[in-house]
Amino acid sequence: MPREALEGVRILDIATVIAGPWGAGLLADFGAEVIKVEMPGRGDAFRGMGPHKDGVSMRWPCMGRNKKSISLDFHYEEGKELFLKLVAKSDVIIENFRTGTLDKWGLGMDVLRKANPDIIVVHVTGYGQTGPYAKLAGLGTPAAAFAGMTYVTGYSDRPPVSPPFALADYIAGLNAALGTMITLYHRDALKGTAQEVDISLYEGIFRMEENFVAQYDLQGKIRERSPMPSGASCPIGTFLTKDGKYVILVCSTDPVFNHLCDAMERPDWLPKYAKAKDRLADPNPIMQAVTDWVASYTYDELTARCNECGVPISPVYSIKDIFEDPQYAARHDIVDVPCEEFGSVKMPAVFPVLSETPGKIKWPGQKIGAQNEDVYRGLLGLSEEEITALKERKVI
Repeated sequence: MPREALEGVRILDIATVIAGPWGAGLLADFGAEVIKVEMPGRGDAFRGMGPHKDGVSMRWPCMGRNKKSISLDFHYEEGKELFLKLVAKSDVIIENFRTGTLDKWGLGMDVLRKANPDIIVVHVTGYGQTGPYAKLAGLGTPAAAFAGMTYVTGYSDRPPVSPPFALADYIAGLNAALGTMITLYHRDALKGTAQEVDISLYEGIFRMEENFVAQYDLQGKIRERSPMPSGASCPIGTFLTKDGKYVILVCSTDPVFNHLCDAMERPDWLPKYAKAKDRLADPNPIMQAVTDWVASYTYDELTARCNECGVPISPVYSIKDIFEDPQYAARHDIVDVPCEEFGSVKMPAVFPVLSETPGKIKWPGQKIGAQNEDVYRGLLGLSEEEITALKERKVI
């Protein structure tokens, strides 16, 4: 069997809830040995987050997949000592406690570096490790508002709309995984020093807002609330078909608009509207014409016509639609994973897709401390008596 892409990389996931753990989970999918460190008896707060079935979180099997769960209480000196022994044998720590918390626990960078000079530490916090807000609590939904995303989401005559799931957390987790890989490459391939990675919840979203930044800087314009991106493309929007189905149609580039002209049999729009700046200067006639054109077709007729002419179009899918779609099925995007709590549970498959070292799901999220024996005895070499004593004192 080929080696896994991240085989030999050991990560200590001491983070909680979504951002840090999700980033660690992305790396676990590709073979990194991720040791999930949780408080004895209590575990990661994510284990209690809904939705629930029979009182059990339906999200935990996916969030905890491919990780080795151990229990450890840092509040005990013995707990700190055990953790530092793990640090000495690991490559990366991913944490998302409030800035300064590890120092307060006696596990600051000086202590971690003493245990392992080559340890990489990925910090995921609300506002980063510096600045006047560094020590404030942070969560994903408020972070999206702080990043400027919520302000521009929704309709202009209604209150701003927050993302329907923890988008800022997942983006931060993605950047945590990216930061981990960058620093591993720098340390190992380029023989550089180990680094800290500073990830905030808001900056991952803000990094995507270059258009807002440039527009305000150069024109003094504030992007206002709109249900679709505005000021960049025309036509763009959500349109309703003859048989009552919503579709998204966007002409982001001039060639795509040319394809739409072919589909709509509107050669009269060229060359007057051939350039985006001309369409944006007078968008209303185009938007109305596209609205009427879409409404004259059933969904199947419309998609056939658009696909024939090379016009990107997508239905507005519910999760039920996703489960039934042949593209998702062909790509194996939804996988059924056996798990103790539910018998089995479906979850998103491993992504990205690699040709030679594809990731895989080895097991779902484990019970708290499921791998205590494997890690404490196998990795650290503790005896059965020592492990029993640590359990009795609730250190693990």
